[in-house]
Amino acid sequence: MTALVVTDLTKTYRNGRTALNHIDLSVDAGAFFGLLGPNGAGKSTLIGIVATLVTKSGGQVQVFGHDLDRDPWAVKSSLGLVPQEFNFNTFDTVEQIVLNQAGFYGIPRRIAHIRAEHYLQSLGLWERRKSISRTLSGGMKRRLLIARALMHEPRLLILDEPTAGVDIELRRSMWDFLRHINAQGTTIILTTHYLEEAESLCRDIAIIDEGRIIEHTNVKALLQRLSTQAYLLDVEHLPESLPQLPDFSLRRIDGATLEAEVPRGRPLTELFAVLAQNGISVTSMRNKSNRLEELFVRMLGNKERGKEKEKEENS
Repeated sequence: MTALVVTDLTKTYRNGRTALNHIDLSVDAGAFFGLLGPNGAGKSTLIGIVATLVTKSGGQVQVFGHDLDRDPWAVKSSLGLVPQEFNFNTFDTVEQIVLNQAGFYGIPRRIAHIRAEHYLQSLGLWERRKSISRTLSGGMKRRLLIARALMHEPRLLILDEPTAGVDIELRRSMWDFLRHINAQGTTIILTTHYLEEAESLCRDIAIIDEGRIIEHTNVKALLQRLSTQAYLLDVEHLPESLPQLPDFSLRRIDGATLEAEVPRGRPLTELFAVLAQNGISVTSMRNKSNRLEELFVRMLGNKERGKEKEKEENS
């Protein structure tokens, strides 16, 4: 079963700007799905339309088989939205915010209190349930948005930059919680600029740019396209001239750091052995960037180069 089906979806604003250009997209039920793209690509517009907050110009949207045009209430009831901005009443307490959300969906008060305790406990907010929301830290406010979105226990949870501005430790705990509810059956759509987050959490992704889907695949298949992977190596000593290695590419970063590109599938022990033969001892190693980020940058870079070439040919 599919959680979301978008067909020929378009959105053109009054100023003539086209935010979505005939998009087709499907997300399977139970998926942890990443929606990626640069700023202004159309991610938030797409989410706004699915969440009934933005009026589409054309096309169809279905959420668990419910058509957005014919049954918008069923669509709203099926999904929960965690927006980028804090949009709750900052003078309400944490508990009031989640209980009021349950009331909007007709959840009986007794059940609402049970769910409020469950989700606030799960997200580390139970001790602050009587606190005025404006007194919470940024990370706590992010978690409150998630708890609020889950009060009617939607089958589809949409998270728009849920960990923006959140410290690393809190981000990791939020990842664990999201993995848990996804394992229990909640379909999750995530937009994020932290591509490490997408690589760690998502099984499938779509990349949107300038209102078009330019990639839609699973993460594993996408990562297999990388022919090389870059590492930063801390070394004890670098010679004046780097050795020319037939199977590896080396670049000096500074007097104690070396960048190495390794072909996919080649064991790192081969690189270390060749460097040792040339008098270079590696003391530590780290990825230059996560693999999904590397692909993302390359894909958008190739797209821009294609545009420039097309301009040159037409000039």
